[in-house]
Amino acid sequence: MTARRNVAVVLSGGGMNGILIELGFLKRLRESPLWERVGWFYGTSAGALSGAMAAVDRLDDLERFLLSLQADETFRPHRLWRLPLLGVHDFTLPATVAARLGDPVEIGRQLAAAECELVVLATDLSDDNDGEDGFELAYSSRETPPEELTQAIFASAAISALVLPLRVGDRIATDGSWVRNYPLGYAYDHPEVEQIVAFRYVPRYPELNREGLSVLRRRLERFTLVPPIRAFIAELREAEERAERGEPAHFAELIVRLARVSIVRNTRLEELRAGDRDRELQELASLRDDVVGLVRERDPGLADAVAERFAAASLPFEHDRIVPRITIAATSAGITLDPGFRRSQRWSEEDKRRLILRGWALTDEQLRANGLA
Repeated sequence: MTARRNVAVVLSGGGMNGILIELGFLKRLRESPLWERVGWFYGTSAGALSGAMAAVDRLDDLERFLLSLQADETFRPHRLWRLPLLGVHDFTLPATVAARLGDPVEIGRQLAAAECELVVLATDLSDDNDGEDGFELAYSSRETPPEELTQAIFASAAISALVLPLRVGDRIATDGSWVRNYPLGYAYDHPEVEQIVAFRYVPRYPELNREGLSVLRRRLERFTLVPPIRAFIAELREAEERAERGEPAHFAELIVRLARVSIVRNTRLEELRAGDRDRELQELASLRDDVVGLVRERDPGLADAVAERFAAASLPFEHDRIVPRITIAATSAGITLDPGFRRSQRWSEEDKRRLILRGWALTDEQLRANGLA
């Protein structure tokens, strides 16, 4: 007998660190009795990609892909002269996915036919958006054409501090982490969801490569007789001094810091709202039981009427029922696998496996604590 699908999995953004820990989370969840009950994956950024592969039961393919992946196969630095027009990096991830995991549109077709629904979140940067929808885009594998869905997955993962946005259908979209890094509310809002298992990456953003400023300055100091270069050297020294004072050394670092503020804040608010609503519903249930109990002592018929009135009440909560939730929150524990501003260190397979194992172990601990090993 096939289990009823009533479990939603929520996956946050988190870059390369996050997706590796997330993979460990998903691999451990696959070994649990909850897996055959999963009906929905809600993901943003890294969570959109890992959720897509989980929904079509290709976690092993995802692991092989991630273990071989290097920084320039996700985001490749542009030459300096291209930065003003094209941003810091070229978004190479879509081509890498196509080369190693298969045609993205075919993956989109597999998602459309899968038993589990995938919902991915992206940020709307279209110039006709008036902000009424909060600049948020949500794409479902049940409703979105495969070609558009795969573009939405890539757009959700397009870190906007590094690359330009993508076109998704008639919208211009980018990294979903700006608006909803942790799409917990979507799982609560689905009326058929009776259990939520969520992964939340706790980011520690690395400093951008400030040493590169010093290297560039030292190289240019051979040409101090050229006035424009002499002026540029002075600007580089000022940037180094800002870095020493703990200030953003350059504009790209400012954008990264602002991204951190937005992402950490909306992630925290998502979880706070869910917790507040659960407590409100618990308090309402307790109040209902107390009131109905007191009335029943005097008038059983009236007690039934009061109970019916409570049941019929329409309350402005974001969700109208208590949904059990297991949350795994994780940092990278000092391992940093993120693309650098100009040049990245090679991502070692050992570090990648450590992050995957970290996700597996943290999930195992929580599942055992909840009697779901």
